[in-house]
Amino acid sequence: MTSGPRALICGVTGQDGAWLARLLLEKGYEVWGTSRDAQSTRAANLNTLGITDSVRLISMAPNDFRSVLTALDRSDPSEIYYLAGQSSVSLSFEQPAETLESIVTGVLNVLETIRLRRKPVRFYNAGSGECFGDTGGEPADEHTPFRPCSPYGVAKASAHWLVANYRESYGLHASTGILFNHESPLRPKRFVTQKIIQSAGRIAAGSQERLLLGRLDISRDWGWAPEYVDAMWRMVQLDTPEDFVIATGSSHRLEEFVATAFAIHGLEWREHVDESPDLFRPTDIPYSGASPLRARQVLGWSAAQRMSDVVRLMTEAL
Repeated sequence: MTSGPRALICGVTGQDGAWLARLLLEKGYEVWGTSRDAQSTRAANLNTLGITDSVRLISMAPNDFRSVLTALDRSDPSEIYYLAGQSSVSLSFEQPAETLESIVTGVLNVLETIRLRRKPVRFYNAGSGECFGDTGGEPADEHTPFRPCSPYGVAKASAHWLVANYRESYGLHASTGILFNHESPLRPKRFVTQKIIQSAGRIAAGSQERLLLGRLDISRDWGWAPEYVDAMWRMVQLDTPEDFVIATGSSHRLEEFVATAFAIHGLEWREHVDESPDLFRPTDIPYSGASPLRARQVLGWSAAQRMSDVVRLMTEAL
């Protein structure tokens, strides 16, 4: 076991948790990670990255304060990264209560545990560009008001303000990364980007299926997840904690993402894709874009991979 700094990643088996674990291990950290049931967890993402045996996996239910306290006592970390909770915008419309509980109550329990334990620890909270909602076509930055359009966005906005409140009220080193869309081959298949990549690959291999999607005119800022976890780490290293927008700074229509994915295989996407009103969300953000200028100025971080790169890298991993 390394003698370096010790980090606890809440939600280590998810996409971001696995990439962050690998990054921290490369930096010499002792990495602990939580899942609701460590004994039965299928750590597929950790296995894919070849780091399963290097992560100390422990059980933690974020909505149970005693469980959170026990996990922090066992791991005794110097850094905590809260990446747990429901992660799908579309699913949040079907499970709004679970979404708010896993995100808001989870963050509150960790913050309160940090406050009561009175040990020096730095806390990172995974925020979301969904907090901003519809910005009227303007890129969002750290001063843009929140107007969330989904239960997921509402939960992330609430957690954001909890972190700010504990930072200001109790002097905690706590910050939120307001991350816009970021993808990788570790994305679950229910996410639209993975759905597109996988379907394009199967169709190119001879499948006669039709790819059904919701609105194709929405615009999003898509980045590369392994780069975004580096931004998380950089935020935690600051002497003075603050919140940052993390994004590429370039937004594209979903139609462009689809076209790029099919073009890699030499296919015309319109011949294989249908837009289905059944997949439209109750509310959807027409344009989601960001200005990551402050992250570049203060963290020295900027995204190297853009949307077309993300599509290519995900396709290469098929």
